[in-house]
Amino acid sequence: MVQISRTNDLEACLDIRRAVFIRGQNVPEEIEIDGEDGDCIQYLVTVENTPAATARVKSLGSTAKIQRVAVLESQQGTGLGAKLMRFILDDIRTEFETVVLGSQMHAIGFYEKLGFVAFGPEYDDANIPHREMTLSFNKAPR
Repeated sequence: MVQISRTNDLEACLDIRRAVFIRGQNVPEEIEIDGEDGDCIQYLVTVENTPAATARVKSLGSTAKIQRVAVLESQQGTGLGAKLMRFILDDIRTEFETVVLGSQMHAIGFYEKLGFVAFGPEYDDANIPHREMTLSFNKAPR
């Protein structure tokens, strides 16, 4: 069974991020563990009660910045990342007007399928090419 929720279990989130970013993509720990987690909403996905994916959301006023989206290698390609992103977008829809994120270049198509649009030039983050993406929530009455 898959469960997704806001969480206070920062250690489980950090364990996933260490596996995916630090060990898997050679991101230096001092860049990945940046001291900003206490200011962010943390999300955790468990599969059969085992942590499998995570992300965090940082508030920038009326804009939410989704960061540190990480899915363990054993769960990649299963749709878990998309489920996590849809859950986050639904969860924050009433709190923010706009969402931004920095996508690794290989993941742009993944985020485009969720409604994000790339903008601006390619840039380097932790020796990985990225591009900014944005999504605006429709604030019209439903």
